[in-house]
Amino acid sequence: MIKTLYIVRHGQTDLNKQGIVQGRGRNTDLNDEGRKQANQFFEAYKSVPFDKIYISELKRTQQSIQQFIDFGIPFEKLSGLDELAWGIYEGMPSTPETKAAFLKLMRDWIAGNLDEKFENGESPNQVRLRQLEALQIIMSHTEENNVLICMHGRAMRLLLCQLTGKPLTEMDTFPHQNLVLYKVTFDGEKFEIISFNNAEHLKND
Repeated sequence: MIKTLYIVRHGQTDLNKQGIVQGRGRNTDLNDEGRKQANQFFEAYKSVPFDKIYISELKRTQQSIQQFIDFGIPFEKLSGLDELAWGIYEGMPSTPETKAAFLKLMRDWIAGNLDEKFENGESPNQVRLRQLEALQIIMSHTEENNVLICMHGRAMRLLLCQLTGKPLTEMDTFPHQNLVLYKVTFDGEKFEIISFNNAEHLKND
């Protein structure tokens, strides 16, 4: 089975712009910049013959690729593609206290403590399990050769670790911005990133 996955992060929201963490519990809309990014991505990739689109259950992912859906490409929402839940810190303004809390959590994760999480939030290991379920669904459809996946920043980093066989402790080796693209191929045995953190489409006015 040969399959190509076009994995993108959603477009910008107001909370992105303000540097406020959204997470799984914040169902925000794209802002004007996010809608512009969505249009730029569509114009750059509208000629790709996508067989299926997979998105999270949060509306900012559907808004980011709605033009492809309007083309008539079938789509499916998978909760496994939702962003990591940041619990009590979702929607909170950036302060020295919140920054310190995030820094400590990131250090814990890098050190291998992947069950650590904020109160009412999710750990990387919890996200990994639901992503594996989503990935199983996506990969089970052998007739889908070109697949567009729209998801979220932290979740995307975790998914790319899983696809490439990297430990989750290396999640931060996958940079991203709003509506950046990772193009990943599957040759029947292994996944390979053939376009890494691609933002060329966002440079067009």
